[in-house]
Amino acid sequence: MTASLSTLVIPLTAEHADQVIAIYQAGIDEGNATFETTAPTWEQFDAGKLPEHRFAAVDETGRLLGWIAASRVSERSAYAGVIEHSVYVHPDARGRGVASTLLKALVDSTEAAGIWTIQSGIFPENTASLAVHARTGFRVIGTRERVGRHRGVWRDVVLLERRSTTVV
Repeated sequence: MTASLSTLVIPLTAEHADQVIAIYQAGIDEGNATFETTAPTWEQFDAGKLPEHRFAAVDETGRLLGWIAASRVSERSAYAGVIEHSVYVHPDARGRGVASTLLKALVDSTEAAGIWTIQSGIFPENTASLAVHARTGFRVIGTRERVGRHRGVWRDVVLLERRSTTVV
């Protein structure tokens, strides 16, 4: 477990399901987090995420401040060390270092597991997410222009990756 100020990072489990889905839906509703229009059920979320690489940030009362989770990008053995992640922070907890703390936990767990690349796609309008990823060692590798329609508008996605400096 990792602590940062009044934030504790713990494994993300079914105990957090309702809060995870609510935070996910809040990100969807704001319009710059994902192409999704509805949060998945907990069962769908749970089935698509790697259990050893998902974390919850909670405050002293146990309230979920944010979460991070990863999934495989491919079942092919050549990509065994490459994952894609998502990080979401409750609107009331933003600006408190929650995303940075969660990203650090993910980097620590993936490097310990031999994962060499963490990647993500972020809407260019989500400048806060782009900034926190840059501070955590992610780099922009390109932009997929007009990759999909979202709420009737073509959207670009900035592709980022963090290459491990310890997994070789």
